[in-house]
Amino acid sequence: MFQLKHGGRTDGLKAFARWMARAGHDCLRPSAVLVPVPLHPKRLRQRRFNQSLLLARSLSRETGLEVAAHWLERVRATPSQGGLSAKGRARNVAGAFKLRTKLPAALKDLNLVLVDDVYTTGATLSACARALKRAGAANVSAITLARVVKPVDPLK
Repeated sequence: MFQLKHGGRTDGLKAFARWMARAGHDCLRPSAVLVPVPLHPKRLRQRRFNQSLLLARSLSRETGLEVAAHWLERVRATPSQGGLSAKGRARNVAGAFKLRTKLPAALKDLNLVLVDDVYTTGATLSACARALKRAGAANVSAITLARVVKPVDPLK
């Protein structure tokens, strides 16, 4: 997964999509629309690709679901979330996302599924979901390829 995000290796996308489809079968209903978490244009130029969009497109090929690649945009260039606390991550992405386009009138009937590569604290996904909810979305869920689990000290 790290090699996808930072190394541009896409050879695992098909397997990743199968894993995500299996893990997320409850939210990936036929009425679902996949919404990848967007990168800020500056970060996109640096990285040359959006790993969340690559995952969403692969998941779309696996499930047949539509990808709404341009509904959300990141309007503020946020520093990397790495090393930030949960509160720091939430502050970092607060107000960083907005709707790029007027959403379909049928939005309330759609099952929107945010697609991202890693879930750490949920701050990014929550900020994206808030933007979609403000636009009238009734149902927003999320699926990620990986989740960071805080290590537990067995001696405590």
